[in-house]
Amino acid sequence: MTLIDPEAPVLDPSPDVRTPDRLTELAAVKELARTGPDPAATERQHAKGKLAARERIELLLDAGSFTEIEPLRRHRATGFGLEDKRPYTDGVVTGWGTVEGRTVFVYAHDFRIFGGALGEAHAQKIHKIMDMALAAGAPLVSLNDGAGARIQEGVSALAGYGGIFRRNTRASGVIPQISVMLGPCAGGAAYSPALTDFVFAVRGISQMFITGPDVVKAVTGEEISHDDLGGADVHAGTSGVAHFVYDDERSCLEEVRYLLSMLPSNNRELPPVHRTDDPADRPGEKLLDLVPADGNRSYDIHGVIEELVDDGDYLEVHAAFAPNLVCALARIDGQAVGIVANQPAASAGVLDIRASEKGARFVQFCDSFNIPLVTLVDVPGFLPGVDQEHDGIIRRGAKLLYAYCNTTVPRVSVVLRKAYGGAYIVMDSRSIGADVALAWPTNEIAVMGAESAANVVFRREIAAAADPEATRRRKIDEYRSELVHPYYAAERGLIDDVIDPRETRLVLSRTLAMLSAKSADLPTRKHGNPPQ
Repeated sequence: MTLIDPEAPVLDPSPDVRTPDRLTELAAVKELARTGPDPAATERQHAKGKLAARERIELLLDAGSFTEIEPLRRHRATGFGLEDKRPYTDGVVTGWGTVEGRTVFVYAHDFRIFGGALGEAHAQKIHKIMDMALAAGAPLVSLNDGAGARIQEGVSALAGYGGIFRRNTRASGVIPQISVMLGPCAGGAAYSPALTDFVFAVRGISQMFITGPDVVKAVTGEEISHDDLGGADVHAGTSGVAHFVYDDERSCLEEVRYLLSMLPSNNRELPPVHRTDDPADRPGEKLLDLVPADGNRSYDIHGVIEELVDDGDYLEVHAAFAPNLVCALARIDGQAVGIVANQPAASAGVLDIRASEKGARFVQFCDSFNIPLVTLVDVPGFLPGVDQEHDGIIRRGAKLLYAYCNTTVPRVSVVLRKAYGGAYIVMDSRSIGADVALAWPTNEIAVMGAESAANVVFRREIAAAADPEATRRRKIDEYRSELVHPYYAAERGLIDDVIDPRETRLVLSRTLAMLSAKSADLPTRKHGNPPQ
């Protein structure tokens, strides 16, 4: 039995070998580590519509900036057919480089070697790069294309995953962690991406599941394809595991670069400020037409966001999941901001279980990395229904409330139109800690809409009237004029100002600049216990 790969160059240990010979041998070893043991493997990867690990790294990082570590690492397993297969890198490429000049750490599974499966040496390389990223205070990007645990290495492979999960958790909220799914990700391997801040996926090649189609069929009798079970669109729109989905690897990795450009390197820094030619005082004339004064008419909140942010450019998170709440990263006068907005064009913008959980995670991320929050409110309430109640809207809806109450970053809310009941409170109202609460003159802030409120408050008087319908309409108008008029909340100090919609961008810019030095501390504690 031999532990030496017969195809690998062997460095002569004799002391009289000349330096040029050593360099020649080193070059040969490094070339083998770069190309892999099977020259045809890259062609097979391309035939599947997939790039190789190093090609992906080149697209992610600035040209020529990648520094690889442990390219000569090999496994030490001695059984089950691995003793004669000891390729360099052990199926994962690790190192660091830059994105727009800032340091980023990366590891990329190499599917050409053992299908990218994780073994002991493979895991130790990942552990090292994760430790380096945390120590350096720089983002970590994983390019995932692996077949799970290496069966031949048994429990050593499983322990390797445990080390990754522990490091994911320790780094959470300290450095940005981004997972890019570029192939299969099965079993325990799926948990590491789920522990990171953002998951990117590519249609046709990304797959994630705990148990694959064969196991599902064996246990439940259900037949389903890999894509229908755990493909990119399934996780983007149904499960919510994937935050972004793209049609090809190149556009996906380009968007990863764009996301990194808006994030700080770690939780001790502020997000980078980008100069813009878009004037902070640019009037938003279109806003007058985009948002109808009639609260029963729908509109697309994306148009409002485009008018408020620099150059109309933003990156929406979880776009296909819970579309009734929009979460996005953008810039206002060069300053990175997180935007949370109700979407009247989807389910009238109500808050439900999915929207609450989506918003809570986004708010927590922004707070972790010092990104100010701008909340655009147009919410009729929480979604009523037996399913929502039985599925836990109380505890799961409370996640968004907890997330807002727990934040220390600058927070500005703008009530565009209606804001009713508990949903108004949850959408970063002044009462739960918004630093500045603004409203447009079309706002209706109340326990409920005037019609519903009048039917409850004046129920007996309406029923006893000679003309119930006329009485009902009169009471609706009375309630609206007394309690739902645009200045009621401002008169009581619950709104800091009612502003001209056209000046919203300017007011937000000035307010965020004022809050840039905000200092707020939470009580001393180990950690909170958020609703689950």
